[in-house]
Amino acid sequence: MISFENVLEAQNMVEKEKLDIRTITMGISLLDCIDSDSDKACEKIYKKITKEAQNLVAIADKVSRAYGIPIINKRISVTPIAIIAQASEAKNYTKYAKVLDKAAKELNIDFIGGFSALVEKGFTKGDRILIDSIPEALAETDRICASINVGSTKAGINMDAVKTMGEIIIKTAELTKDNESIGCAKLVVFTNAVSDNPFMAGAFLGVEEAETVINVGISGPGVVKSALEKVKGQSFDEVSEVIKKTTFKITRAGQMIAKEIAKAMDVKLGIVDLSLAPTPAVGDSVARILEEIGVSVAGTHGTTAALALLNDAVKKGGVMAAEHVGGLSGAFIPVSEDEGMIAAVQSGAMTIEKLEAMTCVCSVGLDMIAIPGETPATVISGMIADEMAIGMINQKTTAVRVIPAFGKKVGDVVHFGGLLGTAPVMAVNTNDCQNFINRGGRIPAPIHSFKN
Repeated sequence: MISFENVLEAQNMVEKEKLDIRTITMGISLLDCIDSDSDKACEKIYKKITKEAQNLVAIADKVSRAYGIPIINKRISVTPIAIIAQASEAKNYTKYAKVLDKAAKELNIDFIGGFSALVEKGFTKGDRILIDSIPEALAETDRICASINVGSTKAGINMDAVKTMGEIIIKTAELTKDNESIGCAKLVVFTNAVSDNPFMAGAFLGVEEAETVINVGISGPGVVKSALEKVKGQSFDEVSEVIKKTTFKITRAGQMIAKEIAKAMDVKLGIVDLSLAPTPAVGDSVARILEEIGVSVAGTHGTTAALALLNDAVKKGGVMAAEHVGGLSGAFIPVSEDEGMIAAVQSGAMTIEKLEAMTCVCSVGLDMIAIPGETPATVISGMIADEMAIGMINQKTTAVRVIPAFGKKVGDVVHFGGLLGTAPVMAVNTNDCQNFINRGGRIPAPIHSFKN
């Protein structure tokens, strides 16, 4: 039975500690929408998405009200469009992005992910067309998210793709410069991308996944910080234990909500993503958790160790609470989406170099970082290469989502609004790395990838 104390605790987590379900993401396979005629393929895509997800928002809202736990985003992920569109005659895949955007708006979905390609070992014809279409596609749509996987522990890093993506990010920024280059906030470059990620901008549905599936991304930085406030001055052993117990409760809540939605929609329940995902709201910050653990400000010495402890404890607590854990599952450290990170950048304590070091021990990578608009494409490609190497060597998912803010200089602020937040423009090491990037080819996979 659920005790009165349990009810009060849950109510307190929602009302005072900002507990929410960050996203319910419905994965929809589009493999049966492939057609040599791009117009017919787009028609099939629209019909399938709007049919399969027609009740997603209504059911999610109903379950949210029933349990009193907010569900912030309702999203869709689809099969990578490079796979779906390749059979068609289309020379540009913007029309596919537009039909996805149309379906998202029809369903009142916040974002739809899957304008994606997987190119860690090389390019197909469809991969190249999709990548070339990204700037136009993101400039002419509102709810589409794009992702490209350029590396993996098993395959190494496709440096031709790394070079290309630096150029694509610049083009996307330029085409959306009248709106704070927001197109780049919906574009992420991965290594070791996962096929069941419910979080944007990197969500897509892998070809090995079920026809339709519900994946849930939980949150709760405020709940974890509040729990840690009760163990001030105690040992790291106690800190880890508190985080584990708290994450267990949060994950249980997320799985309960996801089960109810999946049952109501008669859809397979996929995974629970344990990630602590911050928002710009005060009290909903991963950086403030790190400060509660003991560092004076996020970015100072000790921050990486604190983040390692947090990430590990989150995983340990969540794994015990969920039947199937997946996605990224850890702690996110985006700049623009975390008020504590923004403050740390503005104080000078947090730099891109420190963020890169922190990505060795947490989820994702260099995330939602605004940089000067005049940053050369080869420098961005160098940032991508470094982050991909961290993921490849450490057998983890890493990513880069940077926003070259046209017309902005270091210290200026870029305003995206909503969950995307506000980003101070950060300084970038602009020393030349083009000779490195222009070599091309593939950085080989590490020796420990060979396990057959």
